[in-house]
Amino acid sequence: MRIKAAVTMAKGAPFDIQEVELDKPKSHEILVRIAASGVCHTDEAVQQQFIPVPLPAVLGHEGAGVVEEVGSEVTEFKPGDKVGISFGFDGTCKNCLSGHPSACVNLNKINFGGIQPDGTTRLSLPNGQKLSTFFGQSSFATYAVVSEASAIKIPYDDIDLGIVAPVGCGIQTGAGAVLNVLHPDFGSAIAVFGCGTVGMSAIMAANIVGCSKIIAVGGNATSLELAQELGATHTINRREESDIVGRIREITDGGCDYAIDTSGNADFVKKMLASVGFMGKGVILGATGDVTFNIQEELMGDSKSLIGVVEGDAIPKLFIPKLLEYYKMGRFPIDKIVKFYPFEKINEALEDSHAGKCIKAVVRMD
Repeated sequence: MRIKAAVTMAKGAPFDIQEVELDKPKSHEILVRIAASGVCHTDEAVQQQFIPVPLPAVLGHEGAGVVEEVGSEVTEFKPGDKVGISFGFDGTCKNCLSGHPSACVNLNKINFGGIQPDGTTRLSLPNGQKLSTFFGQSSFATYAVVSEASAIKIPYDDIDLGIVAPVGCGIQTGAGAVLNVLHPDFGSAIAVFGCGTVGMSAIMAANIVGCSKIIAVGGNATSLELAQELGATHTINRREESDIVGRIREITDGGCDYAIDTSGNADFVKKMLASVGFMGKGVILGATGDVTFNIQEELMGDSKSLIGVVEGDAIPKLFIPKLLEYYKMGRFPIDKIVKFYPFEKINEALEDSHAGKCIKAVVRMD
């Protein structure tokens, strides 16, 4: 079928909305009319080829919409169902089978290799040139074909699909790092470096579980104010504080129990780890290059743990409905970090996101 999609033709090129061809869903796939898709820094990382997804491609990996058609063997969904879409995985490897699909041994191949889980792509230009699929969905488009395993049925008729969309990656990542990986003790202290979507989601999750000290570290005064509204008990403006680690240690009487870096900046990763106390746990959520540590002085000597986490170690079909339930209860206010843009302004949405003019940009196709 002929659809509209934002195509990334070459490294650094802006999104170009044009008509493309989308194949019909196969037996275990569904066709989704995309209502909205979150704009994530991972999309920008591919656009700039920091993450080398084969180009040309249709990006977008935080989609939500309405099921239009189902494959012959699909039983979970029917036309008219509201769904969110998350990452792709094979569902057959030992990690998937043990409840850790975000650690799927084929995760990178499926999500960043330009293919669907079955090894093919569903997209092409009108001239027949193949287009890479992204995260098994390519939701910067009016329609997407996705595996039924990556779709999550939304149990609420009255929820805005523009709110659902960003939960599929960034929000799930930040909240999951806290709720699924760290499991903070009640009354513990946590520091979050970076106040974007992932960081704000971690802050909201830490507030839900009852951390007594939640320290937000960022460089945007407006974002830091919002972090306090979302649950941060303390804020540190990295542009104004010369000794971030010292300030965190002062607030926490010697170091926090947990810390998360969402920035992907090597210096902040080191500061994040230095801010945790003896036997503290540090988590890296941002795509980060080389970082040099003195293992004895910065890690092992204080019995610290440094953990890399993908997609919040979540099972999306279970975790995303829980987050939406907390949103409905008013305890996980996703709407406070979202700004909407029409699909045709997708490049503006990315620019505003990159410039810190919004926390989470979401483009609407409706």
